[in-house]
Amino acid sequence: MSDRQASKIDPASGSEHVILPGATIGMVGGGQLGRMFAMAAARMGYRVGVFCGSSDEPAAEVAAFTVCGPLTDHSAIEAFAKRCDVITLEFENIPADTIAACSKHAPTYPDASVLAMAQDRWIEKTTLREAGIPVAGFEPVYDRESAIAAGESLGWPIIVKTCRSGYDGKGQHRLNSPDEAALVQWEGAESGDDGQPPWVAEALVLFEREASVIVARTLDQRVETFPVFENDHQNHILDETKLPANVSPELQLQAREIATRVAEHLGLVGLLCVELFVTPDELIVNEVAPRPHNSGHVTIEACATSQFEQHVRAICGLPLGDTSMVVPAASMLNLLGDIWEAAEARETLPNWGACLDTPGVALHLYGKHAARAGRKMGHLSAVGSDLADVSERLRLARERLLSDRG
Repeated sequence: MSDRQASKIDPASGSEHVILPGATIGMVGGGQLGRMFAMAAARMGYRVGVFCGSSDEPAAEVAAFTVCGPLTDHSAIEAFAKRCDVITLEFENIPADTIAACSKHAPTYPDASVLAMAQDRWIEKTTLREAGIPVAGFEPVYDRESAIAAGESLGWPIIVKTCRSGYDGKGQHRLNSPDEAALVQWEGAESGDDGQPPWVAEALVLFEREASVIVARTLDQRVETFPVFENDHQNHILDETKLPANVSPELQLQAREIATRVAEHLGLVGLLCVELFVTPDELIVNEVAPRPHNSGHVTIEACATSQFEQHVRAICGLPLGDTSMVVPAASMLNLLGDIWEAAEARETLPNWGACLDTPGVALHLYGKHAARAGRKMGHLSAVGSDLADVSERLRLARERLLSDRG
């Protein structure tokens, strides 16, 4: 342990795992999750260094320093990691050897085993099922014939997803019959190690609503969960997150217990989001993400501790924060690049003045320089005493972005 690292460790704790404010946290990834993490960490007195592809990425704009390079550039990774007291990440599709290289120079959370699980849907679902976590039925898919076999086994329709690199609905197909399996280009998906399938077929879940839970866990096994979020999607992309979720107290408790079980089974250190389908009879885990999550943005205004502050606390070994709501109701709406494209077509810009004239609306923009359809450019949040009113105000604010200027 270096003198620099020793000076950042809490002597009262008797542990080398408590990293104090003033230390440097490394963030692998330069997107909006890294940006909001860096802002929360800076408020707590930490310096954040970012490793990303270019110096104009969202997180780089607010970081104390930035090291640029591809994730496979181990010389750049080493230069970055040597400047950090602890390292974390904002997305899961990072090569395991990159995380291993980081961990030679500073504690790195989550570790490679958690990443390996999150990077591959087949490994993820197998791991969760083996842990007794409720998941939809699933089968491996390699080609048209195995897709049809999966449909016959699970029952039509089925949802077929690429095992690796899919997000926001990308790499997914709903197949209603064997004939539709013939329309999919099965070549090109990335196979996993040891002959694992490039695709996974899932039984269709008839759910009432979608929900998520974010859980934080420290190296010494302390755990805290946030309240259950209710999520509405449009075109497979999260549109709105509401708090509190319209879920019974019994299912709220069950959801938080499931998230805790997942975190403990994986040996997580840091933050993890568990996405759930709420059916009339049970909760079914859709997928997990070992990082801050889009649905957790609402915690910035709604909870005593935001998901980003909790991430800092978890990886630095600090006491985990209070996750309770500080308001009766809160909501978050995503702002996609479609808004910018629609404004540009009218030869204008989004009407920020009209948007922010809506009472109680908070604006979060991510500093992205290029807008395109479906790209997350920012979000709006609002709080209040009535969830329906909060949601209505947010939707009005978003509509006003394309209103005429008076």
